[in-house]
Amino acid sequence: MPPQPAEPAERLRPALMWACVALAGGVLLHADRVPAWAVAGTFALIAWRLTIRQPGRLLASLTVRALLALVLVALVLMRFHTLNGLIAGTTLLMLMAALKLLETRRLRDAQVIVAVALFLLLAACLDRQDLARVPLYGLEALACCAALAVIATPGLGGAAALTLAGRALALALPLAVALFLLFPRLPGAFWAIPTGEEAITGLSDSMNPGSITRLIATYEPAFRVTFIGTPPPPQELYWRGPVLEVFDGYTWRRRAAMLPVREQLEYLGTPYRYRVALEATQQRFWFALDTPAGAPAGSVSLSEDSELIAAEPVGAPVSFEALSYVRTRALQPLPAAARLEDTALPDGANPRTRALAQSLRGRVGTDEALVRAVLEYLRTGGFAYTVTPEQLGADAVDDFLFRTREGFCGHFASAFVTLMRSGGVPARVVTGYLGGEWNPIGGYLLVRQSDAHSWAEVWLSARGWTRVDPTAVVAPERLRRGILDLFPQALAASQRLLRASPWLRALLQRWDATNAWWGEHVLRFDVATQLNLLRRFGVRTPDVRYLGWGFILALCTWLTLSAWHLGRGRRPPRPDALARAYARLCRKLARIAPPRAAHQGPLSLADTVAAHRPELHVPVAALLKRYAQLRYGISAPATYRRDVEAFRRAVVSLRLPPRR
Repeated sequence: MPPQPAEPAERLRPALMWACVALAGGVLLHADRVPAWAVAGTFALIAWRLTIRQPGRLLASLTVRALLALVLVALVLMRFHTLNGLIAGTTLLMLMAALKLLETRRLRDAQVIVAVALFLLLAACLDRQDLARVPLYGLEALACCAALAVIATPGLGGAAALTLAGRALALALPLAVALFLLFPRLPGAFWAIPTGEEAITGLSDSMNPGSITRLIATYEPAFRVTFIGTPPPPQELYWRGPVLEVFDGYTWRRRAAMLPVREQLEYLGTPYRYRVALEATQQRFWFALDTPAGAPAGSVSLSEDSELIAAEPVGAPVSFEALSYVRTRALQPLPAAARLEDTALPDGANPRTRALAQSLRGRVGTDEALVRAVLEYLRTGGFAYTVTPEQLGADAVDDFLFRTREGFCGHFASAFVTLMRSGGVPARVVTGYLGGEWNPIGGYLLVRQSDAHSWAEVWLSARGWTRVDPTAVVAPERLRRGILDLFPQALAASQRLLRASPWLRALLQRWDATNAWWGEHVLRFDVATQLNLLRRFGVRTPDVRYLGWGFILALCTWLTLSAWHLGRGRRPPRPDALARAYARLCRKLARIAPPRAAHQGPLSLADTVAAHRPELHVPVAALLKRYAQLRYGISAPATYRRDVEAFRRAVVSLRLPPRR
């Protein structure tokens, strides 16, 4: 087909400019996700297209555009090894839209660019739903709607387009709220999108303290906890994560296979019920206080190590309720296979640690006494807590105990468990979080990634698995204060400023409380929450059918109100003060002369009145001439309102004799 003729420059240029603005906004939403070269290339083509004086001119031939498209597809494949997935697909879409700018000659091409910007907005919404990004999404939606308005309406200015787009979005907002609240939701994700290369946050299922020379403290939240009732004391806030039982002399790992049956426990002390709002980690671990009494959901299993393990990685924020105890007692002895596994050590590794454990074991008689002896050794052995330890050698535990003597919780937990196993006591490393920061505004405990912690558990015949935190004897203040309070230099300068300033810290708490509300009531709004909402409105036994009827009712209400609003907008504008006074004069004159015709002007009306009532010609003609001067003549802006008011008063005071 021959190419279609280009649009006139005065018609295409504003449409193209607004389409480029919408595309640039969509690209900026992904600037921190996609490769920098893709962002730079897209903006370069946008700038190049906007500098062309003839908007309808082709910038490249079909052959050149095809070759560029193949090159860009190859670059995306080289970077991501796929064209599927959210980030890879978004990068490809951005680059194809940039190529489309090379052939924008008609308004339809500008519409395609805006459609790509809307798809980029959708991709950003699927990728991240943080509260801080909601205004950015709103601005991008406004820019896209304004661009469509400019494309559809020739001569529409930018301010008028933004006003029209804002009114359209405001009119659509009630329907969006109704869809969010009442449209029946399916359990699980509506579709699955490969995430590609995403950073995994949180704890891992292995620990290698010997290779760490600097402990990085991140300020990001891990989860939030709302207690139902009295919370436990601060020294009991141990949040259990992966349990590490396999040791190769340098690295601790989880066991490959779980035991089929969990040990029987007697729960002691006060039960604590709470609700956890867990952030996305892309891992399967759910964190619970010490020893959970059961699995909080059907898709989550409670292992024999008291870990909560989900069937799928936590790819989105999730909330759950749990019941935990901080004191338990085993009702059965430790199985022989478990005892063998939890006392195993690699042959030949850390010989000095083994010799120390054997020496301590020879001085004491019971496992409890060995625990006390090892803790006393750590307390009096000149050990120090630090976030910048030295790198350890091949025999990491020997190097730590007898040379560096400086480390953080992972070093102390690893050394303690190795000493206990060398002395014949079953022991394991438990990783998770310790403590948290109380948010008085939201009434919850905020646990950050910087609160990550490691401790030990030993098997004692009288109690079963018992928590022992060796860090407590070296740095007891770590149990009462977070690592950021002990080592503020572990944070970036901006984060230290936030923590040092009381009012900035209070502001940060308010913002976090708002984020917690957003996550609980918006991001985790599921079908169960929808049914609870119906119960608040008096529906005793709600199900999905009630949600459907509620949505239909809301839709009909929205359509009715929208039709009323649009119909009201079609009404003629209310007359101004001068027109109202003139209409009143015409009604008075209709009592003494024929009514004014629709086509009749004020001077013609004066002649009609003079023909029927000559005696009233002078006062009536003066008023009508004054109206003509005010309406159609040139009046001084400073005196216009005063003259209109004088005309209105003259009309009110006009007294006409009745018709004879």
